Amino acid sequence: MTRAFLVAMLAAVLLILQPAVPQRLGDGAFSAAAWADDDDDDGGSDDDDDDGGGAGHSSRDDDDDDDDGGGGGGSRPSGSSGGGFLDTLFGTQRQPAAPPPAPAPPSAVPDEIVTLALDAADLATLLAQGFTVIEERPLPGVGTVSRRLRIPSDLTLADARTAARALPSGQDADFNHFYRPEQVVEGQDVCPGPDCPDSVLRDWPHGLPRDTVCGPGAPIGMIDTGINADHEAFAGARLEVTRLGRDVLEPSRAIHGTAVAALLVGQPGTRAPGLVPGTRVVAIDAFHRVGGDERADVFSLIEGLDILASEGVSVINLSLAGPPNSVLEEVVERLLSENDILLVASVGNAGPAAEPAYPAAFPPVIAVTAIDREGRVYRRAVRGAHVDLAAPGVEVWTAASVSGARWKTGTSFAVPFVSAAAALLRAERPDLGAPQVAEELLLRALDLGDPGRDDVFGAGLVDLDALCGGPL
Repeated sequence: MTRAFLVAMLAAVLLILQPAVPQRLGDGAFSAAAWADDDDDDGGSDDDDDDGGGAGHSSRDDDDDDDDGGGGGGSRPSGSSGGGFLDTLFGTQRQPAAPPPAPAPPSAVPDEIVTLALDAADLATLLAQGFTVIEERPLPGVGTVSRRLRIPSDLTLADARTAARALPSGQDADFNHFYRPEQVVEGQDVCPGPDCPDSVLRDWPHGLPRDTVCGPGAPIGMIDTGINADHEAFAGARLEVTRLGRDVLEPSRAIHGTAVAALLVGQPGTRAPGLVPGTRVVAIDAFHRVGGDERADVFSLIEGLDILASEGVSVINLSLAGPPNSVLEEVVERLLSENDILLVASVGNAGPAAEPAYPAAFPPVIAVTAIDREGRVYRRAVRGAHVDLAAPGVEVWTAASVSGARWKTGTSFAVPFVSAAAALLRAERPDLGAPQVAEELLLRALDLGDPGRDDVFGAGLVDLDALCGGPL
């Protein structure tokens, strides 16, 4: 038979079979889209509990907090033309073009700068140059005033900052940078009530005994996303939640913040017991949401820090990360030098080759990395000379956003261990100032990795056990 005859025969077969093909491809594409749904971040009907659907499924071996969820089983994306049967037979099928990479989220508000303590004369100078005041906020806790200024349309953001910094009282001016929670992909281990882990560190070879509750410690502040204060883990907890944010902004979700707060003050006997359940925690939700991006601008972040300073907290937990910012740095330094507050922050999950993230990399801040049950560093943790301490942060058991609990991974979840240790030490030794508390925590750390301090583990594993109040 000739090649032409074969082609004609195969074309006839294709015409007969073709009606069934789109339905099969359509089903496959639909299934792949369904698999791509996040387990509890989509705001759907999932109650975010630990004993719901997915029985028998475990994702504890996925220790990433920023996986892209790729996969999908090889189904053809919806809407792709694909190749026909003849194209496949004769090797002429064209592969669908790869989708363009998603644009990076913005690092700052595109047309704003933030200033601290501009005097009247310098403010008038900027106004005469075409700047306008969007918002002005007194910060009594740190003794200054912050402003959001819209820049003139004929200036770049960098040029606008330079103009403000050229003024005697504008030298701290900077972009209105964004900071983001160290978000996670969560495990879905089924846990039917009595079999749930009854300790944050259940099954860890080191860490607190399961019958031990620490505290109470000195008051702790935290800035994070929303918190579900009605979660059963907080029944009886001394947890105060304040939401910041302008009405035009969409509120953040109560996933990350709930998990971090529960690591601190989840109540004994619940599915998500915390480390220092009797401690007062003042939580500020400074985040808002744009699509899937949860972020806090620096103007909101320093407002939250000021509120915490006014509330008399001794330690502030910052499970968030972003770029360096001179306004934030100035407020951090004032919190330490003038308010005697110790700040503890996550080093970030951008990977071992990434640049340092802030506020963790500011010198006054204790920078915390995450380790697993074997004492190995979390593989996506940022490294560097600024790393101070390590703490558990891979597969840590804590509250889910609506009810129940799940395993969480990321440097965010290591920070509460150090914050709890600092709060206990401050309660035990009220004579120590914040710098001395930080030094003491480093001296007490259990060395990991290479002997002495290093860029991976800092001084080593925080020694929370020694500071704990003992068994019930």
